[in-house]
Amino acid sequence: MAALAYNLGKREINHYFSVRSAKVLALVAVLLLAVCHLASRRYRGNDSCEYLLSSGRFLGEKVWQPHSCMMHKYKISEAKNCLVDKHIAFIGDSRIRQLFYSFVKIINPQFKEEGNKHENIPFEDKIASVKVDFLWHPEVNGSMKQCIKVWTEDSVAKPHVIVAGAATWSIKIHNGSNEALSQYKMNITSIAPLLEKLAKTSDVYWVLQDPVYEDLLSENRKMITNEKIDAYNEAAVSILNSSTRNSKSHVKVFSVSKLIAQETIMESLDGLHLPESSRETSAMILMNVYCNKILKPVDGSCCQPRPPLTLIQKLAACFFTLSIVGYLIFYIIHRNAHRKNKPCTDLESGEEKKNIINPPVSPLEIFLQSFCKLGLIMAYFYMCDRANLFMKENKFYTHSTFFIPIIYILVLGVFYNENTKETKVLNREQTDEWKGWMQLVILIYHISGASTFLPVYMHIRVLVAAYLFQTGYGHFSYFWVKGDFGIHRVCQVLFRLNFLVVVLCIVMDRPYQFYYFVPLVTVWFMVIYVTLALWPQITQKKANGNCLWHFGLLLKLAFLLLCICFLAYSQGAFEKIFSLWPLSKCFELKGNVYEWWFRWRLDRYVVFHGMLFAFIYLALQKRQILSEGKGEPLFSSKISNFLLFISVVSFLTYSIWASSCKNKAQCNELHPSVSVVQILAFILIRNIPGYARSVYSSFFAWFGKISLELFICQYHIWLAADTRGILVLIPGNPMLNIIVSTFIFVCVAHEISQITNDLAQIIIPKDNSSLLKRLACIAAFFCGLLILSSIQDKSRH
Repeated sequence: MAALAYNLGKREINHYFSVRSAKVLALVAVLLLAVCHLASRRYRGNDSCEYLLSSGRFLGEKVWQPHSCMMHKYKISEAKNCLVDKHIAFIGDSRIRQLFYSFVKIINPQFKEEGNKHENIPFEDKIASVKVDFLWHPEVNGSMKQCIKVWTEDSVAKPHVIVAGAATWSIKIHNGSNEALSQYKMNITSIAPLLEKLAKTSDVYWVLQDPVYEDLLSENRKMITNEKIDAYNEAAVSILNSSTRNSKSHVKVFSVSKLIAQETIMESLDGLHLPESSRETSAMILMNVYCNKILKPVDGSCCQPRPPLTLIQKLAACFFTLSIVGYLIFYIIHRNAHRKNKPCTDLESGEEKKNIINPPVSPLEIFLQSFCKLGLIMAYFYMCDRANLFMKENKFYTHSTFFIPIIYILVLGVFYNENTKETKVLNREQTDEWKGWMQLVILIYHISGASTFLPVYMHIRVLVAAYLFQTGYGHFSYFWVKGDFGIHRVCQVLFRLNFLVVVLCIVMDRPYQFYYFVPLVTVWFMVIYVTLALWPQITQKKANGNCLWHFGLLLKLAFLLLCICFLAYSQGAFEKIFSLWPLSKCFELKGNVYEWWFRWRLDRYVVFHGMLFAFIYLALQKRQILSEGKGEPLFSSKISNFLLFISVVSFLTYSIWASSCKNKAQCNELHPSVSVVQILAFILIRNIPGYARSVYSSFFAWFGKISLELFICQYHIWLAADTRGILVLIPGNPMLNIIVSTFIFVCVAHEISQITNDLAQIIIPKDNSSLLKRLACIAAFFCGLLILSSIQDKSRH
């Protein structure tokens, strides 16, 4: 009864809400969100620096998240590189002095807060040629004005950055009188034009006063109330903003420190000065405001301009535009032809004439339609991660953000279960299910920033290894059983693996190696193919006739293992091979192939393990040693129980070891040799019981069929800043944002999967002569791409 209700409910849902209707809804959502963000940018401005200087929130206790953009955490070398030959001046009271110290400690962490506090403090790094000065001017008065006025003279070298602010001393000395506030307004009014003049050639920031914690203030500071501070801040903002009549003020108001202080002032030692962590955050914000536009860090989207379009990107845009126009013309012609062929009523007989049968859809129409859709999807990719239309935020890991979604998808996966069509080990439904739940876990791992938690990182490494294990298992099984080493099979696999990545490399201006997993599975597929296709070609059919061929295959596998070991422990040989042109264009990242060597070496044995497992399994299956009937255990009862016990113990032992891991480098060194333990343990646990082989999760299997597209698409339309941050379509509501962005992301991945399948049928035909012509065209395309890429690199340098 429950099963009947479940099936009826599913049919009802599918009737009203299909994949097609979901995609239409996703398209409508994208258009609405794009319009809303465009209107917001026009109304609130397109300068993310303003957001960085004025708004944000804390993620957890000490991680500051600016509104709508990502903040980079600058290292010492980066800070020195940005500030080389620069002069920065801090002018103001003790709070500005605190900010000065925190800023200098980004450049030199050993710099100590010592000496007379009520005097000027210089700092200079002669190696980097960086000069940072603190000038003691606790009040906005004639002394501060004179200091600033000197810099406005043409003959004097001006600081590149000026950070100024003061008010609490005026409140304290004059006991919070209204006359002091009036004098403050007069003084800042006289200083404002000087600051505005400096702001035309230098970066000038006016720091608003932070709130105080009145209960902790000493008796001689009790007059410094938050009410007085707010009055002084309002005066400063109104005067500075009105210092220019016809245009926006160039002096930037640094008001975000107020928000930071509101959350942290309770931790102050004296109620007036901020705790060190808050000062460090404000100093890092200043560093981001000035340095992001110079160094352009990937995970620092605040204050970064949109990257200019490259020649290849412009040509790609032209191609997609032509495809869209071509498809629209094709569609209009086809529709007009359809109207002419409509059935018409015979007036004499009152009967309809027979309709002319519609001709089949031509390959050209499918081609144009596919690239029309792909062009619109690529426009969305570009808007999300290059055009600065949508917002981006930093990741922040907590155990709940990782484990709660894991539990949620596990419940859904268990709920949506169906019977398998076949009950063999690692049947198609089961491998799709395996890919699906692994991909969902990896997606949650990426968006939650769980790589900072080592036990989770080590388990995710096993999931990546399991994908490669399936690569070895699946391709070996196909070549061993089918014996099909034809060029059509190779081209189809390579096209399906690489089509989306090649398009993204062009549209998003990223190297092929950036999408590291696709190069990894592509190279391993070619390794498997070459190993089995080289003379002598050994297949299952040939080996059944003569058992000696099994030993021949084992020799091939042994030679492959030897080559893997040699390349793994000979980095120089590996880098020489992949540094050869044109291979270097595919496998270099940041000018070298080290990243590729590291990625390849991390899972170097697991594909071989997958091939070996496939060989052993198919040999046992051929000799009918396995019981793969419905509901039957894989082996005899005793052997099945023993293997299940060993598998569970092995699975838990690996998890305990991974969870107790203390050093990532050491664990990564052991991972290639031991990851197969947990993979084999999972396969046995999943397949030994007959009832486990007889069912699968249709929920996970659905995602498994588009797992490759999900893995690649996440880089730009679910995550952001090339996976370093999170895409924000709906600001201010993280939960709703994740729901909406995930819905659109999954719809896009599914559509791209269908586009890839459609184009594979056209671009990779079964006829060998047609295929060779297409391959010649593809080779010419890549030659052209290499030439354009070389021209582009030269123009950049």
